[in-house]
Amino acid sequence: MNLKLNGKSALVTASSAGIGFEIAKALAAEGADVILTGRVQEKLAQAAAEIEASTGHAVRPVLADAATEQGAETLFAAVPTVDILVNNLGIYESKPFAAVTDDDWRRFFDVNVVSGARLSRHYFQPMLDRNWGRIIFISSESAFMIPPTMIHYSVTKAAQVNIARGLAEMTKGTGVTVNSVLPGPTRSENIVDFLRSVSEHPENPPEALEEEFFRRHRSTSLIQRMIEGEEVGSLVAYLASPLAAATNGAALRVEGGLLPMVG
Repeated sequence: MNLKLNGKSALVTASSAGIGFEIAKALAAEGADVILTGRVQEKLAQAAAEIEASTGHAVRPVLADAATEQGAETLFAAVPTVDILVNNLGIYESKPFAAVTDDDWRRFFDVNVVSGARLSRHYFQPMLDRNWGRIIFISSESAFMIPPTMIHYSVTKAAQVNIARGLAEMTKGTGVTVNSVLPGPTRSENIVDFLRSVSEHPENPPEALEEEFFRRHRSTSLIQRMIEGEEVGSLVAYLASPLAAATNGAALRVEGGLLPMVG
């Protein structure tokens, strides 16, 4: 399918690995001019080379920590405007509520919420002025199904959904859309460490850890496996395209049927 993204510029935060990398690759494969961001030059360069090799489309890496004001200013200087902004940057952990400190709360809000709000504040109005643009927040199914040991994380993911909906309300009658995407537990380079942290048998191999996780912690999942990063990337690429013009203010699920609700 041609998503009609040729010539569209797309900034994807935290895109040197994981979901962000797969989103960037999907957008590049559709012809978008993709800007990668990350904090480690070597990883950024490697990610850019891999995407270019697999898609045949050049991407632009920008070394910047989008979670900080200074990093955001670096991005704004390097990329003054974009057609598509994907707020993918985020952190997660499993931690008992009583052990979550004030510093933990501040850190999760700074990285997961304030970073995306800051970038959206910069790029949103020019999109309205041009009468075309896409902002997509990568939230989580945990925004609606809150794990007891991830309450602080879940609150930030719900906040992203609310920011996206609020911005969408400001786009009436324009060619700009703002949506959020809710992945389920997704395979990434750090996922095994997370699975060990919530397992009763952390010494088990990754396959057994994954089986235990879905049996004990995500039993409502219909697919009973990790989401693959490219499965998230393909949905985001569609949302970013002109073909998705009628989807606005939505929270779209790519969580394997984990949430037991309609919609």
